[in-house]
Amino acid sequence: MRITRTGGGRGRRAAALTTTVLTASALLLTGCSSDGDSDSSDANGKITLKVADYGQFGYKEAGLFAQYEKLHPNITVKEETTANEADYYPKLLQQLNAGNGLADVTGIEVGRIKEVVDTQAGKFTDLSKSINVADWVSWKEKQATAKDGSVIGAGTDIGPMSLCYRRDLFQQAGLPSDREAVAKAVAGGWEDYLKLGEQYKKKAPSGTYFMDSASAMYNAVVSSSSKQYYDADGKAVYKDSESVKQGWNLAAEAAAKKLSQGVPQFQDPWQAALRKGTIASMACPAWMAAQITTYSGDNFKGKWDIARAPGSAAANWGGSFLAVPKSGKHVKEATDLVKWLTAPEQQAAVFKAVGVFPSNKGAYELASVKNATLPYFNNAPVGQIYAEEAKSIPEAVLGPKDAAIKDTISTQINNMEQRGTSPEKAWGAATESIDKAIG
Repeated sequence: MRITRTGGGRGRRAAALTTTVLTASALLLTGCSSDGDSDSSDANGKITLKVADYGQFGYKEAGLFAQYEKLHPNITVKEETTANEADYYPKLLQQLNAGNGLADVTGIEVGRIKEVVDTQAGKFTDLSKSINVADWVSWKEKQATAKDGSVIGAGTDIGPMSLCYRRDLFQQAGLPSDREAVAKAVAGGWEDYLKLGEQYKKKAPSGTYFMDSASAMYNAVVSSSSKQYYDADGKAVYKDSESVKQGWNLAAEAAAKKLSQGVPQFQDPWQAALRKGTIASMACPAWMAAQITTYSGDNFKGKWDIARAPGSAAANWGGSFLAVPKSGKHVKEATDLVKWLTAPEQQAAVFKAVGVFPSNKGAYELASVKNATLPYFNNAPVGQIYAEEAKSIPEAVLGPKDAAIKDTISTQINNMEQRGTSPEKAWGAATESIDKAIG
């Protein structure tokens, strides 16, 4: 599931990257297509393209819509953002089923893409006819490919995994604090991460916790496997999935040993915990840095750092797509906009603005990505960390109800942490709810 990256959506402060400055000409010209002749303009030849998305895609923050309008004087881009993806998706389904109300360009979260591909593909433009989909990491293309070979979504970002941690709290607890030393301490996997947590607990600064939530760690564990909730035939196999079992058992252990503060991510208590500085570490997909920067604030600048994720298996958590409904009045112009927004230089600009990592492989060789650091996180070399992780992320088998399954399991993990629910009762409640939801 792609979590809302900055809670309240647009207008939040994002993690600022220190990079080689992008040239204006590169931003404006690369990936740009000509206006061409439009058969769908108003009497004055002016076109308004509506872009519906959720959370923070970063286009406004990177100034890309304004740049596109300068390149195309006859086009105005209007972004309609829903703060929470959980509110956005039901509305999108209603619009698709009703056949009206859709924007010219619409965002789709990775946890939903399989369901859309399987049930709504015919309502979207085949972007492979106009965009070189091979430019993305290969598994990103496959996620948006329908049975007939059409590609209904252009890859925006991905969520390669890392570990975010508080250097000062690790030092106070007698743990290694250098990012290379931290990576070495958890090199054996998330089991090593829990062992580190036990060490932290022994000398933990008063009022602090080793991790934010065990459910976040669970998601990171499952995200490192190609087999998660469904098999290749579309059968739900979450009950027998080794990655789900491993993630669940580790989460149950973390809850039992009280290594977690037990605050569900992105909710008010989690935001408050970051402001108070009570969280020492968390599973950290690329887009999480902006969340931490926003809610931890200036008091903790330079005290956070980023290390490679535990273990040797790369993981991806999150990512989205841009799709163009066939019913739109400006399909060609909308497709041109999507092509431009997902080109390397534009994805690099979004990475610089809000920290979401490109899915376009061409961006990885750009200095603005390759040399990127995060001053807030002790100048962590995030460009190198995330690009290296992205190269070996396994191709995960997606299912139509991935997001619902993940959310339900996460809720029950939170119950183990907050209410002391036994792992057996929590798992029984999760499976009962999931089986009802997926039929």
